[in-house]
Amino acid sequence: MKLGRNAKLSVSVLMSLGLILAGCGTAPTDKQASGPTQAPKGNDQQATAPTPAPVKLPKVNIMVGGLEKIIYLPAKLTENLGYFKEEGLEVELTSQASGVNAEQALIAGEVQGVVGFYDHTIDMQAKGKILQEVVQFATNPGARLMVSNKVKDQIKGLPDLKGRNIGITSSGASSHFLVNYLVTKGGNSTKDYVPLAIGAGGTLVAAMEQGKVDVAWATQPTTALLEQKGIATTFVDLESQEGAKQALGGTYPASSLYMNADYVKKNPEVVQRLANAFVKTLKYMSTHKAEEIADKLPKEYYAGDKDLYVKSLQASLSMFTNDGKMPAGGPEKVLEVLTVFTPQLKDTKIDLAKTYTNEFVDKAK
Repeated sequence: MKLGRNAKLSVSVLMSLGLILAGCGTAPTDKQASGPTQAPKGNDQQATAPTPAPVKLPKVNIMVGGLEKIIYLPAKLTENLGYFKEEGLEVELTSQASGVNAEQALIAGEVQGVVGFYDHTIDMQAKGKILQEVVQFATNPGARLMVSNKVKDQIKGLPDLKGRNIGITSSGASSHFLVNYLVTKGGNSTKDYVPLAIGAGGTLVAAMEQGKVDVAWATQPTTALLEQKGIATTFVDLESQEGAKQALGGTYPASSLYMNADYVKKNPEVVQRLANAFVKTLKYMSTHKAEEIADKLPKEYYAGDKDLYVKSLQASLSMFTNDGKMPAGGPEKVLEVLTVFTPQLKDTKIDLAKTYTNEFVDKAK
């Protein structure tokens, strides 16, 4: 079949259009023909990767056996320095007059941690409850047994505690444990004196002023206040390192953060961040003056006399660790002290390794 001149021209135009369209990309390219494109490599791949959503950590409730007590100062100081927030933690601190009340709240599941004395972990293991210290704040009790100036001439040594009314924070508290030990060390039994729960701070001062107790367990800044007002005098020093070692025969690790062992096992990320925060605070305390530390605390802690508070704090700083670690031999000494007035502990076969861990403070940033 022969085409006319106009028909040949039309065919030529159509062919040219086809070539133009092909060049504009209507036909598949070599890349497209070879299959799907490969993901970009190196930095390009990292830049385009989706950012994982931050993990929401559970809120932590910590009960303190007296927030205003200098022996438990790291709790409030950590909060005020912002270290909990730096670790991405939501921490609520609540205060109780006695460590034993905080211990009971922990066992009941009302709180996740307690800032209190390490000796509770040993005492509770004997009762079938496994609690674990995860940050050690202090290496001695940071307290003094104060004798009323009204009777100080009658009480010269530990044997003279027989028949006396002695103030403790509450029954079963660490103050009760250690008063029991001192009474026993003086040759008496725990039945030879009357322990009276008088709390701390203002209630303690009032009890001594009114003559309800002859001797009382007290911590800073209450001890300084008792001396300043001429109400009482130091009878046994468990505040200085030298005094505590002389009275107890060695290092007695006291204030700490302890938790239920099951919680520690199930929430290692939370516990690690708590350890990070508290170790930072302990390092801060070891590198700053007492007045600088006091400035970071609520003014009501001064009880109207900042100079006295700073003096009290300065006297207490040597008790605190700078790394949160349990001191060597400390658990053994605490068990030895508790066994003196609770002989049945010998038959309980306490596993000290379960009462504390340095795992988290060793890894603290």
